[in-house]
Amino acid sequence: MKILIFGDVHGNLPALEMLFSIEENSFDSFICHGDVVNYGPWSNECISLLSEKKEGTLLLGNHEKYFLEGAYDGKNQIAKAFFDHCYNKFNKSLLNVINTFEESINIENFVVQHTIFNQYVFKDTDLSNLEVKHDYIIGHSHQQFKRLENKFKIYNTGSLGQNRQFINQSCYIKLDTKSKEVELKSFNLGINKMINKMKSERYSSICIDYYLSKKQF
Repeated sequence: MKILIFGDVHGNLPALEMLFSIEENSFDSFICHGDVVNYGPWSNECISLLSEKKEGTLLLGNHEKYFLEGAYDGKNQIAKAFFDHCYNKFNKSLLNVINTFEESINIENFVVQHTIFNQYVFKDTDLSNLEVKHDYIIGHSHQQFKRLENKFKIYNTGSLGQNRQFINQSCYIKLDTKSKEVELKSFNLGINKMINKMKSERYSSICIDYYLSKKQF
């Protein structure tokens, strides 16, 4: 069985549609590890697209939890500006869909979930004081990598919709349960469509400037 694993879509519908176009007929199922919503201008459409696909498993990210709670509890002013805009535009009936999302799922030897130890895990994050007991596939930090910790594998899919290093690069993983191969994959997609949509929706300048300030591959 071949499984697409991705997350941190963040309302980037063009990236999500491109993923399924590129991988069409090449996978059996998919897992989205959360953060489908917020930031980009298509939270409603991304939730609807994924929830209508029968072959998928949808997991909770921290941004789904913000939407369920109706509040962003952080202090980052850019993140707050994005939340205020996106939550106001969100179709609240879709909260019922988000309520069905799971926290994690086990696939082969892997635990797939949004993150571990409730923190951002990068390829060089010090985890020596934490007890890693499983192989993991995670996201949250928007950085794609593979690393070992206590002889356990940790894969980060990277972000499909909001890459931390190159904003126009969409990252994900493909897992082959038969061969046990885990493939780190990516594709490049321009951001002009997103920027134009954000401008038409009258996002605040702090939000638009955030995307424009990012490097492109």
